[in-house]
Amino acid sequence: MMQREIFNCDDRDLLLHLLATPTVGPLEASAADPPPQLWEAQRSYARAAAALGFQTVHHESPAPEVLARADVPRTVRNAAADPQFLAQQPSLVLRLGPELPREATVLFNVHLDTVAGLEPVAFHDGCFTGRGAIDAKGPAVALLAGIRDATRADPALGRDVGVLIQAVSGEEGGAMGTFGTRPLVESGFFGRLNLFCEPTGLQYLPRATASMTACVQVDGHGAIDDRPDAGHNATVLLGFLAQHIARELDPGHRPGRLCVAGIHTGDLHNRVYGNGKLLINLSYSTASEGAAAEAELLAAVNSGVEQFTATFADTREFARTAADASSITRVDWLKRGLPCLHSSAAWAEELLTNAGAARWPDSTPAFTCDAIWMAGVPDTYTAVLGPGTLDGNNAHAEGEYAELDELRRYASIVSSLLTGFADQHRRQFQKGKIR
Repeated sequence: MMQREIFNCDDRDLLLHLLATPTVGPLEASAADPPPQLWEAQRSYARAAAALGFQTVHHESPAPEVLARADVPRTVRNAAADPQFLAQQPSLVLRLGPELPREATVLFNVHLDTVAGLEPVAFHDGCFTGRGAIDAKGPAVALLAGIRDATRADPALGRDVGVLIQAVSGEEGGAMGTFGTRPLVESGFFGRLNLFCEPTGLQYLPRATASMTACVQVDGHGAIDDRPDAGHNATVLLGFLAQHIARELDPGHRPGRLCVAGIHTGDLHNRVYGNGKLLINLSYSTASEGAAAEAELLAAVNSGVEQFTATFADTREFARTAADASSITRVDWLKRGLPCLHSSAAWAEELLTNAGAARWPDSTPAFTCDAIWMAGVPDTYTAVLGPGTLDGNNAHAEGEYAELDELRRYASIVSSLLTGFADQHRRQFQKGKIR
């Protein structure tokens, strides 16, 4: 008997269609990017899921009120001043079967928004190319293929065991799921087992870091190039602080990472810029680590200002900047207070292992994704699991691709995981009836 193809021609066509549908998130988009078509992409995905029996239970743009929180990044709140920002970023929830208790439900979360920089869409020599091929339109389609295979193997799926899919916007561009995944979780769209489809090399990762972004701001007075001493030189001050912070905060003592990011004062050669900013991004794996990193950054800025003052106090061109450095320098937090995920449950990890997913090594750092919003939700287990890797498959770079064979393997893991969950639920139910 011929073996059934788990990822078939219809799946291939759906993925190519989704790759050809531009869904660059507005926080990522440049003037060269076409308007995002997330409504259209999600409708296409919902139609494909409907063929498997899924019903659409939610397909809306988020309400502006979801951004009225301190943990929403400043960039998101600023962008949402334009009503079109949220209007063009809906999120979709699909359900297989009736609404069932949480203990009988599995959730899969996948994002259909992408980073900027459209890539040629093609399928050639067993590889899909295009923006979103691996992050995360390829996994989204393979997910449906795996669910289809599982429902053929076990009729309990969609009857005794429910399956939810969140197909969200607002994952890329630093939105951090604040208007996509988070409101859906807070509305109760999750299960006992929750899988977030991100590239992990088919290893399940029960952790997710968060990050904070600080803007070191200099607010001084500029000057002309003929009298540079008359102004505050934000370029020299911020350049000094960038090196000082890099040296002081190199996180050899903690799991998180330090990103000394953009610095900007001006573009012209014939003036002294009195205003400027330096962006610092700090990731952390626990709330206590995040609090410590925040305190360390503030201390590094203060000590850096003190050293700058001592170094440049006796110079001709920069004495005024040195004298006023402490009064014109401040730290403004653009993003902080986000949760971190740490999940653990023997029953879930046994299911994942039996389905063919290895555990992400505890010694390997995690990364940030929307799974953070499942942190602390009781009686649940959450992990990140998907094909490919962010760096190996050029997820945020030129030449993004997904291998058909790896999408098949992911679909197979999804199928085995769902049938395993259904079997586990059936055995627990029967055990309860005997009691």
